[in-house]
Amino acid sequence: MAKRDYYEILGVSKNASEEEMKKAYRQQALKYHPDRNPGDKEAEDKFKEAAEAYEVLRDKDKRARYDQYGHAGVGGAGGFSGGGMSMDDIFSNFGDIFSNFGFGGFGNFGGGSRSGGRRVSKGTNLRVKVRLTLQEIANGVEKKIKVKKLVSCATCNGTGAAGGSEFSTCNTCGGRGVVTRVQNTFIGQMQTSSTCPTCNGEGKIIKNKCPKCMGEGVTSEDDVITLKIPAGVADGMQLVVSGRGNAARRGGVAGDLLVVIEEEQHPELTRDDQDLLYNLFVSIPDAVVGTAVEIPTLDGKVKVKIEPGTQPGKILRLRGKGLPDINGYGKGDILVRINVWIPSSVSKDEKKIFEKLQSSDSFNPQPTKEDKGFFKKMRDMFE
Repeated sequence: MAKRDYYEILGVSKNASEEEMKKAYRQQALKYHPDRNPGDKEAEDKFKEAAEAYEVLRDKDKRARYDQYGHAGVGGAGGFSGGGMSMDDIFSNFGDIFSNFGFGGFGNFGGGSRSGGRRVSKGTNLRVKVRLTLQEIANGVEKKIKVKKLVSCATCNGTGAAGGSEFSTCNTCGGRGVVTRVQNTFIGQMQTSSTCPTCNGEGKIIKNKCPKCMGEGVTSEDDVITLKIPAGVADGMQLVVSGRGNAARRGGVAGDLLVVIEEEQHPELTRDDQDLLYNLFVSIPDAVVGTAVEIPTLDGKVKVKIEPGTQPGKILRLRGKGLPDINGYGKGDILVRINVWIPSSVSKDEKKIFEKLQSSDSFNPQPTKEDKGFFKKMRDMFE
C-alpha cells in the first residue's frame, strides 16, 4: 500500500512554517494518542503516521529531499524507513512538544511512566557512500556494506551495569532526570529546568559498571547492513535507514544510517535526469545513403535505422530506454544525437571524388526551415 503524502497527513500546505507543522502535529497526536484511544489499532497507526510525517518535515534537509524525491528520498521505499518509529521512539523524541504548549507531556494521558521527565539519549548518525552503476540505478539493487559503529554491549545488554548490579536513584534530581532552579529577578521569581549534571538526565546511577563497556552500554563493533536501494536514485541523493546508526548510551534510541549515492560514469551513455544521451558518429556516405547501426542501452544493444539524407544534429529518441523515475512516474528515453564524421585527411582518389561532387547540385547546401532551426533545438536541448 502506497504511503500517504506527509503534508496531507498533517493537514498543512507545502509552504507551511515550522510552527504551523508543530501545531498540526500536536493536534494529530492529541487526537490519536493511544491513551485516548485504548485498544484502537487504527488510531495507533495514525498516531505513528503523524509522528513519521513530522519527523521528516520538521528537519530542513529531510524536508528538502522529500519535496524533491518523495518518500524514497527520505527512505520511504526499497527497504529504507522514513519513519519506522516505535512508540518509545515517538515518546522520547517528541514528548517535549506537549510541554512546550502547556500540556506537560504525553504522561498526562495516563502514561506518565512513559516519559517520566527523563532525557532519553539518541545515538549519532552514520554516513556512508555507495557507488552504483547506471544498470544498478535502472533496476534497483541490494548491497551489503560493513560499517564500524557503536552497538549495544552484549555483556550487559546495553544497560552499562555489571551482571546483577542494581541502579540507585540519583540524589541530585531525585530520579527525575532534570533539576529545577528558582532565581529572583527584578520582575519576580523565574524558574528554569535543565538536564541533571550528575546522571546526565537518566535519573539513576549505576552501582557497578560493566567491565567491557565501562558503564557506557555500547561497544565498537563491525556491522554488516543490507541496503535495498530503489530504482531511479541519483548522484548525491541521501537515503535514510532509520535506527541503523550508532547505538545510544544505556538503552537510548539508535541514530540513523545516511546513505549517500555516488553514480559511476557509464563508458558510452550520459545521464540527464531520467534521460540518457548518446553521441552517434556516422560517415558521410552513411548519412547520404542511409544505414543501420547498433546503439548501446542499459539492456544491451539495439539496432536503429539511419534514414538516407540524415542531417548532422538530428535527434533520435528511443522511448522508455532511459532511467525510471524514483517515484514510479514512468521511464525516461535515450536521445541519440547524430554527428556526421568529416575526415581530416583523404587520399588523392578520395579527393578527386569529392572535387567531382562539389559541382553536383545534390551537394549544394539547400537548408530547409527545419534545418535553420537546428541551433535553437540544440540550445534548448542542452540548457
